[in-house]
Amino acid sequence: MTVQELIGGEVVSTQPKRAMREAIRLMTARDVGALAVQHDGVLSGILTERDVIRACANGADLDASTVDEWMTDDPDSLEPDVSVEDAAEWMLAAGYRHLPVVDGTHIVGMVSIKDVLWALTDRASV
Repeated sequence: MTVQELIGGEVVSTQPKRAMREAIRLMTARDVGALAVQHDGVLSGILTERDVIRACANGADLDASTVDEWMTDDPDSLEPDVSVEDAAEWMLAAGYRHLPVVDGTHIVGMVSIKDVLWALTDRASV
């Protein structure tokens, strides 16, 4: 099974200059733990739950602070043909909870460690 098989639907993304509060509201409304940050259609970062916590812990003004101040720049990413097993090993070794899936320069999805574990668990029970 590949990562491509885990992704589906729209990639929830935001712009780098969006206010943090707006980005957090988007994450909440869409029930996602990470947003792809795109500039001119190219992945430039990822805003994760951990980034939000870091901003709050540092006393960020969520209305004045922008996503690009708190996002993870130039995040690692997966290609669609990476196996779920390889994705799991990489995510666990690096401590990632979310990784963008990129085909060339185009983001095609976001995969979470939860997606990967469900796939592995489901496969093991077959």
